[in-house]
Amino acid sequence: MNIAEYQNYHETKSHTDINFPYNTYLCSIPLDFTEVPLHWHDEIELIVIKKGQGYVSVDFETRTVTAGDIVFVLPGQLHSIEQKAEYAMEYENIIFKAEILITGENDFCAGEFIFPLLQSKLPVLTFITPSCTDYPDLLGCIGHIDELCAARPQGYQLALKGYLFQFFFLLISVHGNKESVRNARQKSLEKLKILLKYVEEHYAEPITVEKMARIAFYSKSHFMKFFKTHMETGFMEYLNDYRLTMAARLLLTTEDSILEVAAQSGFNNLSYFNRLFKRKYAQTPGQYRKAASH
Repeated sequence: MNIAEYQNYHETKSHTDINFPYNTYLCSIPLDFTEVPLHWHDEIELIVIKKGQGYVSVDFETRTVTAGDIVFVLPGQLHSIEQKAEYAMEYENIIFKAEILITGENDFCAGEFIFPLLQSKLPVLTFITPSCTDYPDLLGCIGHIDELCAARPQGYQLALKGYLFQFFFLLISVHGNKESVRNARQKSLEKLKILLKYVEEHYAEPITVEKMARIAFYSKSHFMKFFKTHMETGFMEYLNDYRLTMAARLLLTTEDSILEVAAQSGFNNLSYFNRLFKRKYAQTPGQYRKAASH
């Protein structure tokens, strides 16, 4: 599993062997960070809310989540996590590759259930709450897996896979059917995924509206309208906000100078960086770092 793309957002402590692509991260908002910007990846993700409440968005559906809720994120789905007002939230972030559930080309279960699930042909719940059917059993699967990952007895991976299969069985048997699900915004989502992934990978480099328009194969004006319509913010505002989020993370996790943090986050003008940072966090970068150290 590629851990690098999560390092900006999550603690990188892994509770499993690196040869078995199943990883758990314990996160706290705002203690670790105030938000996980909109992004996507090729792994399956489960966000299990342990304490407090906050906002989670999946493919532009935003919900308030509270302790006990589970958010099921399929590969390729756009998702983000944000602090809600003055509330704090602790959650377990589980990320794993679907390949651990697939034995080979002639795997009946993979062809009949896993692949259709990954392709959104089996509709399942994204936001799983205590009011959902089979919720205790779904949460129980995660609890058993957490216990296995903590103790790691010989062969624990076998039992872990068993509980994952049980989790998916519960999701599919109760909430799924064989009708193909087509999201009217699918093409727009695919286009946005390309654009947001580019920002995620190149935010430290110079990025212009013209460059992003070329990536989207749009004119500059059409790109700006497209982005504003779907993201409800202008592209440069989004880019600056993303860069500021990364800068805040660097201020808390490195001893680099503020000038270096600004440059690593894509800001070449220090005064401009300081002004935007204070507008977003109501503190200068120096004050932000100092407050976090106390």
